[in-house]
Amino acid sequence: MTVNTEHQVEHEILVNAEPATVYRLIAEVENWPRIFPPSVYVDYLERGEVQERIRIWATANGEAKNWTSLRRLDPVQRRIEFHQEVSSPPVAAMSGTWIAERTSDGATRLRLLHAYRAVDDAPDGLAWIDQAVDRNSRAELASLKKSVELATGSAELTQSFEDAVTIEGRAQDAYDFVNEAHLWKDRLPHVAQVELTEKTPGLQTLRMDTLTKDGSSHTTESVRVCFPHRQISYKQTTLPALMTLHTGRWTFEENGDGTTTAVSQHTVTINPDTITAVLGPDAGVPAAREFLRNALGNNSRATLGYAKSYAEERR
Repeated sequence: MTVNTEHQVEHEILVNAEPATVYRLIAEVENWPRIFPPSVYVDYLERGEVQERIRIWATANGEAKNWTSLRRLDPVQRRIEFHQEVSSPPVAAMSGTWIAERTSDGATRLRLLHAYRAVDDAPDGLAWIDQAVDRNSRAELASLKKSVELATGSAELTQSFEDAVTIEGRAQDAYDFVNEAHLWKDRLPHVAQVELTEKTPGLQTLRMDTLTKDGSSHTTESVRVCFPHRQISYKQTTLPALMTLHTGRWTFEENGDGTTTAVSQHTVTINPDTITAVLGPDAGVPAAREFLRNALGNNSRATLGYAKSYAEERR
């Protein structure tokens, strides 16, 4: 009989913000793709006042994974306990706790505790988990610190926007056009190269070279979570120089009159250190905001337009 051994680790970081603010960002899981690099998409399955079930899609050691967690929230003690209800191999079990403690100077000591077991205590599996937990914990804590401190100092670096189109056709056909991104090189003029992998149904990794108006190209890589035939959420894991964050979603909603509303939504955070290198010595944050709104919006509107034509041809 195999007895799985539980391993325990702890990571921590100091954050220059009130503990209540730090706690709130962790408690509200819709923030996770924005503040935690590994997180791609998080959704509530059940939600109560102190207990909830959430499903998480994230990267671990470069691989896209998803799992379901149970959480217990304690806003008074600023503690959040979590336990993976359904883990992905090589993880047999995973639990932990977030603790936001006030320091003597009013900042936050944020602690992240993990306890986990590997399937059959396999050494290779345990080594994989050790590495993933350490890498993700360090990245999550550093990113949360940066996000919180940035939010209190320069909110203008982050912006959200969307574009929409009305389609005389079915949501399924428009969804299929966006979902079948491996065909974009032949379907979209602004896509020069594309590679799509989908080891788990509905969980995609998309790598592509996108052309800009001046003829240059940039390479991006995204993890996409697909919900047929209504939504595709994504997060870029390889970003252009001007951004430190890019998340988004495509949504498709059928209306009562037989039409479909398709929407492309983006949330981006500007990298202030690269603005002048990318846009010129006189450029600042306003110019970067306008540039990204136009560049991303143009590509989204083009994709929506081709999806519209594709769906309407199949009425």
